[in-house]
Amino acid sequence: MELDFTKSGGLIPAIIQDAQTRQVLMLGFMNEEAYRKTLETNKVTFFSRTRQCLWTKGETSGNYLHAVQILADCDSDTLLIKVRPDGPVCHTGTDTCFGESNAAGLFFLQYLQDFIDRRREEMPEGSYTTSLFRKGINRMAQKVGEEAVETLIEAVNGTDEGFLYEASDLIYHLIVLLAGKGFRLEDLARELQKRHKE
Repeated sequence: MELDFTKSGGLIPAIIQDAQTRQVLMLGFMNEEAYRKTLETNKVTFFSRTRQCLWTKGETSGNYLHAVQILADCDSDTLLIKVRPDGPVCHTGTDTCFGESNAAGLFFLQYLQDFIDRRREEMPEGSYTTSLFRKGINRMAQKVGEEAVETLIEAVNGTDEGFLYEASDLIYHLIVLLAGKGFRLEDLARELQKRHKE
């Protein structure tokens, strides 16, 4: 990726976003050396404008930012770095430098969809998800049916904890079935959006 470090005196802004929750965590600046080190180590490294040196986020706290994906904007002078944080990002101890919580919420479902899609592409040995893909659409559909029945039983005669456990199994297996059919949760969202009337 070709980046333009010339516009701001050799530095480019790097927006740090949680790859799973999509929460913006912080903003830092990189020079070419910090960018290269980030690529080499997969640990986000910035250039400190105050100290005039490189610093790898987490080198003192242990709360590293593990780079998952790096994207450049349309002008190649700003980065969006999607990360997996080891802990709180801000030096004050908060999840983000903006004082916001970094709870996964609904964005975890998209993260899970991406994870399941990777399993389908890579088919690693020993993975339960891989075994479902290998057994085919009929087995995936059967598992959705089994989990739906178990969810209904827990809803009517079980506990709240059991209901949430079985409903989670149902959603997981439904995402696997969607992937097996070449669809994603976004396709369901589009269909529901078409049906929605205010």
